Order: sequence, then structure tokens, then C-alpha cells
Amino acid sequence: MREARGRLSLPINGEKVLAPATYLLCPRCGEIVLRAHEARRLDEDAIAIYRKRHGLLSADEMRAIRDRLGLNQATLARLLGLGANTISRWEAGRNVQSVAMDILLRLVRDVPGSVAYLRKRAA
Repeated sequence: MREARGRLSLPINGEKVLAPATYLLCPRCGEIVLRAHEARRLDEDAIAIYRKRHGLLSADEMRAIRDRLGLNQATLARLLGLGANTISRWEAGRNVQSVAMDILLRLVRDVPGSVAYLRKRAA
């Protein structure tokens, strides 16, 4: 096995996304092996590329919205009707939000009073 660099294809929401990667390559058979940290990085980079391609908020943009509103991840998840760890996975780049959730996050960011409305609905 020798270390190699290139672009690998990953499926994100049923779509192939090419992302840069460092991996081990067998010169005889062409088998590719990823170390755990390289696999994590590949997943995160592919999700970031997918978000950018589809005009979705980035992990940093989602974190900034939550921070600006003074909400922790669990509170924002509850207000949006999501599972407790969903926001954490989005912000860590482990999962990608749906278009609908992206629009809702933008509404929370852009429409005054939206958090108060969601608090009433979540109560």
C-alpha cells in the first residue's frame, strides 16, 4: 500500500459528489483504503461541497445563526421539531440538512419574531 491523493466519489442524498482525499492505494490491485480520520474528513468535505452546490447554509453559517440568537443546539432542535442531536450533526458536517430545513433556518435568521413564534408552538 502506498499513500495517494485524489478525488473520491461519495453519495450524498443520492447524488455523487467528488471530494479530495488522501488514502492508501494498493499498486497491484488498485484497492483503496481510508484511515478513520481520512474517511471522516472525506464525508465532511463531500457534505460541504454538496451544500455549496445546492446553495444550502454551511455548517459555520448554521452555527452563526444559533449563536446570534443565543440558542444552544438542543434548544434550536426542539424549536424546529428535530431530534436532539440533529443540529450537532449538521454543524459538525456529518449530515446535510434538507432544503426545507435550510429554508426554515433562513427564516429564523431573517424574520424578526420567528424564534418567539416557534417558542410558543413548541410549548
